[in-house]
Amino acid sequence: MLQTKKNLTIHSQVSYHLMMLPGMFFLILFNYVPMVGIIMAFQDFVPSKGLWGSNFVGLKHFIYMVQLPDIAKVIRNTLIISIGKILLGTFMAIAFSILLNEIRLKFFKKTVQTIVYLPHFLSWVVLAAVVMNMFNLDGPINQFIASIGMQKINFLGSNKTFQSLLITTDVWKEFGYNSIVYLAAITTIDPGLHEAAAIDGASWWKRVWHVTLPGMLPIITLMAAMSLTGILSAGFDQVYNLYSPIVYETGDTLDTYVYRIGLVGRQYSFGSAVGLCRSLVGTILLLTSNWLAKKLTDRKIF
Repeated sequence: MLQTKKNLTIHSQVSYHLMMLPGMFFLILFNYVPMVGIIMAFQDFVPSKGLWGSNFVGLKHFIYMVQLPDIAKVIRNTLIISIGKILLGTFMAIAFSILLNEIRLKFFKKTVQTIVYLPHFLSWVVLAAVVMNMFNLDGPINQFIASIGMQKINFLGSNKTFQSLLITTDVWKEFGYNSIVYLAAITTIDPGLHEAAAIDGASWWKRVWHVTLPGMLPIITLMAAMSLTGILSAGFDQVYNLYSPIVYETGDTLDTYVYRIGLVGRQYSFGSAVGLCRSLVGTILLLTSNWLAKKLTDRKIF
């Protein structure tokens, strides 16, 4: 009897596994097959000789990477931009979800959600043109600054403002979509807790601080742990479409550095070495975040 039920269960799941096959095929094709190129990090790769004909040089490119004066600056830029996006983005997503939950008019609530979620679905290829038009020296932002008697700011060409521009525009693009998880967490909080707090005379802010935020804490901790995995990825598509040689000092990240050195500069082996180090650190952070999520929230990422 048990064997029959087991066979029926397996048979009923075959269709779901078949549906997964196309996705798994493309995942393996585009994510795992290219990992053969890791070999280039240990070679003086020459395209005409191929992977199996190029000279093996061991850790030469890794040693060269550590000795480069630019690599520390690139890592610093990546960390500043990534951490800034994570902290400000998390704060904005939590704040927006709490405020959105207070809206009682369904039509207005759905309208606000649609407007705020929309930028997430637009490519940075499109949004970069919008940001550049808004923040260039003749754009509406600088025209407003000039109209109140202040000096215009070169947002896109100044090393003092470029990182802030990257962080704020990315948060504007993503915080609405990221708030979905926190909004779902709020709906799981027992309304009776809010009613009891209101009866005891607690203000709205105190109810948020002592009821809503503690109820959201497991999800906040889990999302924060998951965000650690992308701390060395500051958003290649955004940075690449907005930066220029003028702001390389503060805008060049590991992803753009690998692209310029490895592909544009045709230093394939060196680019592979930098990319491999970044991937190894990302893997360590992924395992660390999984451990932290399990320890702090009793929920595992995988």
